[in-house]
Amino acid sequence: MTTKEKATFAGGCFWCMVKPFDQWDGVYRVISGYTGGHLENPSYEDVKSGTSGHYEAVEITYDPSIISYKEILDIYWQQIDPTDDGGQFHDRGDSYRTAIFYHNVEQKQAAEASREKLAQSGRFSKPIVTNILPAETFYPAEDYHQDFYKKNEQEYQADRAKSGRDEFIETVWEK
Repeated sequence: MTTKEKATFAGGCFWCMVKPFDQWDGVYRVISGYTGGHLENPSYEDVKSGTSGHYEAVEITYDPSIISYKEILDIYWQQIDPTDDGGQFHDRGDSYRTAIFYHNVEQKQAAEASREKLAQSGRFSKPIVTNILPAETFYPAEDYHQDFYKKNEQEYQADRAKSGRDEFIETVWEK
């Protein structure tokens, strides 16, 4: 019997957060969406306006016997600038902040330990500001946002290229 669990992360633009998780064995689904706000069933425009309180996020369904939550956390950290509390790369504003949304006590403890390990690593000169928050209702984004990197490859590549995300990842993580 296959056990499926969920992991939820905000890392700036959700378009850029799907592919890094989607390519791993044991990851069954990565959905782009919104969480952490006060408005029910927000639209992309609601979230982008900054008035809904939501983060752009991804919800990952995975098999912990194939890929562990710790491994998923390691992938997550390497996609973001955890020292930026104003958004991510060229996407600015509260909806683009970083956060780990835990679904149980074990995830909370693993996320906190992971964040502390990163903070102590010396990799960053500024403090780690990524929040660790309880998971709330996750609202899937509109269909055109799902699997954007597959359905709109050129637009995805262009957006990712201008964002500065890849240069940051290469500089900080691929040393």
